[in-house]
Formats: sequence, structure tokens, C-alpha cells
Amino acid sequence: MRKSIAVVVGLAILAATQAAAGAPVTEDAKREVVSKAATALADGYVYPDLGRKAGAAIQKRLDDGGYAGIADTGAFALRLTEDLQAVTHDKHMRVMDPQGQPPPGMPVGPPPRSRAGFIRVARLQGNVGYIELGGFPTPGMFKDAADAAMLAVAGTDALIIDMRGNGGGSPDAVSYLCSFFFDPAKPTHLNDLIWRERGTETFRTETFSTVAVPTHYLGKPVVLITGPRTFSGGEEFTNDLKVQKRAVVVGESTGGGANPGGTQPVGAGLFLFVPGGRAVNPITKTSWEGVGVSPDVPTSPQAAFAAGYKAALEAAKPSPVREAVKAKLAAGGAEPNAWVEASLQAPPSGPSPRSEPALRAIIADAVAGKVNYATMTPDFIKSAQPQFETAHIDIIALGALKAVMFEHVDPFGADVFRTEFEHGALEWTFFVNAEGKVAVAFYRKLPGGAA
Repeated sequence: MRKSIAVVVGLAILAATQAAAGAPVTEDAKREVVSKAATALADGYVYPDLGRKAGAAIQKRLDDGGYAGIADTGAFALRLTEDLQAVTHDKHMRVMDPQGQPPPGMPVGPPPRSRAGFIRVARLQGNVGYIELGGFPTPGMFKDAADAAMLAVAGTDALIIDMRGNGGGSPDAVSYLCSFFFDPAKPTHLNDLIWRERGTETFRTETFSTVAVPTHYLGKPVVLITGPRTFSGGEEFTNDLKVQKRAVVVGESTGGGANPGGTQPVGAGLFLFVPGGRAVNPITKTSWEGVGVSPDVPTSPQAAFAAGYKAALEAAKPSPVREAVKAKLAAGGAEPNAWVEASLQAPPSGPSPRSEPALRAIIADAVAGKVNYATMTPDFIKSAQPQFETAHIDIIALGALKAVMFEHVDPFGADVFRTEFEHGALEWTFFVNAEGKVAVAFYRKLPGGAA
């Protein structure tokens, strides 16, 4: 099982545990999952009556024998998801088997490598910036990468941000990236999240506005390319810029998931994503839940990049070079590769020199029964603090640390290490930002390990 020292909660479906793919599920396990899921929905779903109704629906289906023929955890998770969504019509509502097959419609295979979500930062012909953005990880990871990416494209005459594979993430990271496109002298109110106080029927409002950033991209056109896999926080970013008339949206309507929340274990190695909040745009007083964000320039998937590139070229100040590029583009669209003039930022290929020393310090502190908050980012502390005691117990039980071995860089640019102890092994996903602060740290127990 994976234990998080940091659990990212935002506008994305994120899992933080491990279960065997295709593992059999017993009738007792099904009863446990349904009971825990129904309680979690009654206590935490943003629409209390609907949460109780959804929980009652899966309990009735269980009592009527509707899950009796399901043999493994993945199939059970998929069936529960279908039953819950049939009641709530909430696209974030999902029961997840983290090591099972991805749900229908989700991409298969590892996600592309990125630097905290920035898959590619380039300059296209005609001096058009191009950013392919795969997600919005925790701000402790995201800010450094966003600062570098926006500085790299600062001298371009127009900017394309390709959001077609952006599945969302942290709403604070969304606000941070939005901030590059607005006048820093006047904060812009971007979005509100209305959160249910767990176990009650009272609500609180969390407001998101632009914040201070080191550079700005003002007075120049911005084009967002979207599709059905643009989801959750990716949709919020798109909606924020579209409503404020700061970007033109090209492509297809987005996925239609606007209710943020977090995951909870419900037994049998499964996790339930419970949407505990809902988004409200301060201008439209609505959200994109169930309908998505519609494009200003609708296109087919095959034509989306060419249409977005054309829109950026036409919106930029006229120049002979851009006219020539438009003529070439009209003769054959293709995807970005054919038009890249310079790569401005690449994903990391090896470990950060800051990671291993910081990881060793975290482990040493846990063994000593202490936590050094001065070495951590504020968002990491906020999300991880409730779990420090559990981590402390887990790590002490493993005995003396024998070895720390770098394994690989994960798709979002975090370093993955194997740590060998006297009585077992842990695999860590770990990220330290440019200020030397730990922004992400979570582990899972590995079979075997040092004797």
C-alpha cells in the first residue's frame, strides 16, 4: 500500500495507493466498500441529499444481489462508478482501482514526461510561443516550472497553450498560471470554490484571484487548444481566461468536470473520489459541470492544432514572416513538430541534486520522532501534516536505513527512489523546489528489501 506524506487535493482525480490488478473481491469486501462509500458520500458530497441518494442506490443494488457476479476489484470499481454517476451525473465521482485497467475513454500507457506539467515549451515559426501543458501539480512543484516557461516565451508575439491532454490538478496552480496574463496592478477575481463542511450541511467559499508572478504576458494574443480530455482544473484555466476575454479557445468542448474534492479509501484497495465542492465563476455565476467549456472556434480533432496556430498568427501583429508561415500552414496543417523553431525548455532527464539529501533528512527526522517544517513548502505542510505521525511509525518499524537508490524521474518531474532498510524497503516519489523546500514526498512499501 502507498502511504502519502503528501496528498494533492484539487480539481483532478488523483490516487495514492496500490492494489493488485484484477485481484479477486469477496462478498465481505463488497459490503465493506459499499458501506464506507455510502458514509463518505453522506458526510462529504457537495450536494448532501444527492450524496445520500447515491449511497442508498449502491446499498440497494448490493442487497438485491446486483454485484454478486462481479469477480475482481477493477470490474467492481467500474460498476460502482457507473451506478454512482447514474445518480449524481458528476464526472468526478469515481471508484478507483489504482493498479487496474484505466476507465473507458482514459488514455492507456504512461503519461508524457514533463517538468511539473510542462510537457513542451517551444517557439514556433512566426515567433509564436507554444506550451503543451499536461496538468497542474501542487504549487510547490508548479511555480518554478511556470516561471521558467513564461520567461522562455516572453519575447514571442503570440502564445498557444495546448490543453488537450490536461487532466487538471491544483486550483492554486491554476490561479498562478492565470496571473501571467493579467495586469499585476489590479488583482483579478478568477473563480470561487464552494466547499461543504464535512459532516454538516454548511458551506464555505474559497476565492481564487491573480497573484504576484515574476513576469507577465500582456497585450499579446493567447490561444488555448482544447478537447474532451481537457478536464477539471484544465477546464477551469480555460474557463477563467475565456470568460475574462483573455484567450481564444480553439478545438472541441472540454470534458465537463467542475466539482473538486479528494480521494478516500473504501476498502479492498479501492479509493472513492468524493467531490466536496463546486466551482462558481464570479462573472457568469455558473460552472462547466456536465457541459464543458465550449470553444470560440470549433474544429475537428485533426484540425485543432492548425486552427489554433492560424488563430495565433492572425491575431499577432502583421509581418511578412507570419504571412509566409500562414501560407505554408494552409498548404498542410500537421501537429507542432513540423513548426518548432526552437525548444525552450525540456523535461528533466535525471535526478535533482537536492532530492537525495532532503529525502535522507526526512527519514532521519522521522526516526528521531520530529518534523522539520522549515524544510517544507506551505502547501505540502497543509496537505501532509495529518499523516506525519503514521509515517513516523511506519519508518521506525523498518529499522536502520541501509541504502538510497535513484530509480527514475516520474512523468511530472519528481524523483523516484528506492530506500532499503533493515526490515524492508520503500519506494519514494520526491520533489524539492528551487528554494530547497520539499514540495512532494510519498512512499509505498515494496516487497522484499534488505534482510
